[in-house]
Amino acid sequence: MDVAYYDDSDTLSASTRQQQLFDALPSFLAQAVSECPGLAQHLGSSGFDDVRSPENLATLPVLRKSALMEAQQQNPPFGGFVRAASLPGTRVFMSPGPVWEPQITGADPWQSARALHAAGIRAGDRVHNAFSYHTTPGGFILDEGARALGCTVFPAGVGNTESQVAAMRHFSPDAFIGTPDYLKILLEAAASDGPPITSLKRAMVSGGALFPALREYYEALSITTRQCYATADLGVVAYETEADGQCVPGMVVNEGLIVEIVRPGTGEPVPAGDVGELVITRLSADYPLVRFATGDLSRFLDEPSPCGRTAPRIAGWMGRADQRTKVKGMFVDPAQLDALYKLSPSIRRLRLTVTRQNDTDHATLSVQLTEHHALSSDDTEALLSKVASEFRAVAGLSVASELAAEALPNDGVLIDDARDYEA
Repeated sequence: MDVAYYDDSDTLSASTRQQQLFDALPSFLAQAVSECPGLAQHLGSSGFDDVRSPENLATLPVLRKSALMEAQQQNPPFGGFVRAASLPGTRVFMSPGPVWEPQITGADPWQSARALHAAGIRAGDRVHNAFSYHTTPGGFILDEGARALGCTVFPAGVGNTESQVAAMRHFSPDAFIGTPDYLKILLEAAASDGPPITSLKRAMVSGGALFPALREYYEALSITTRQCYATADLGVVAYETEADGQCVPGMVVNEGLIVEIVRPGTGEPVPAGDVGELVITRLSADYPLVRFATGDLSRFLDEPSPCGRTAPRIAGWMGRADQRTKVKGMFVDPAQLDALYKLSPSIRRLRLTVTRQNDTDHATLSVQLTEHHALSSDDTEALLSKVASEFRAVAGLSVASELAAEALPNDGVLIDDARDYEA
């Protein structure tokens, strides 16, 4: 096996990987609902023998964080979504919300070792981990993976910059783990009052945007910087890779995860290449998350990765999917717009734009038609009227509907709140 890869799974054929995941899914679901009563109530306990394809999986309900939080409040601490036998001898965490998460069993429980390996971090490296170890699993997610790789980890946590700089000078870490901007704060603090930090060669960052200028800043200091997309619930979902020493655009999806991209606020998969909400199924017996809605936007990248890894690729984090907006005192949810797509195959994209006119909320529903379903002008007007009427029925709100003058952006936005709250 090439040392560039973590294990043979990195280069498993895409069709074999998908078949293995979906072959395992029916028995996994049956076992999960038998041991997790909250999940059983959410999914229903009927048989799952037919859930053997992405299309079948899409028939199951999406689990949203709000529903999980409600279940946890009614049945602390985990709402019946965690296998009780897995809890003794491990950690539990509380993230903002609050949302409670368990540390599942085994080495590298959040699957971060593969991402760290792709970033060039190896056994024997010294790692400075500046993610929080307090109440949330943030620091532990990367800590466990680094130690599984054979690294020595200093659990720096967050804040106390002066002490962290002193620790880095003494420990001479090879790699940094933390948020994208905090490493720059540490490097500049060190340079301002003593010897600069020169031991760092690699960095894995997450929890914020790694802007191109910031990546270039680190690269100029010979610190190769990669990022991963991770959540407290799921661990590392996707991560950057490299080919010929250069960072490959997008992120490779981690092993053992089934990723769907749906219209925000719904469970309906978007057309290939469209931006939508990431929905993840993780086949973990301890904490089985099935069609878990992350609230984050992304899209699939179709072309194979030049790094040679064969897992699906996403464009990375592209914003938040939660677009629920109050208009004229009424909440409008993206799920209400999803019903409109079913009115006609001619509808390609929809967008509700909310503005203020004469101190009054004004909503306009723009409709983009597909290239393959041409309509006459009369049919177009009839469809626009039907769309406005159906929206009024589902949302209780009257809107103006219009044909989009140009293609609507492929950014996952269904509700664009363009009101100027400063005016």
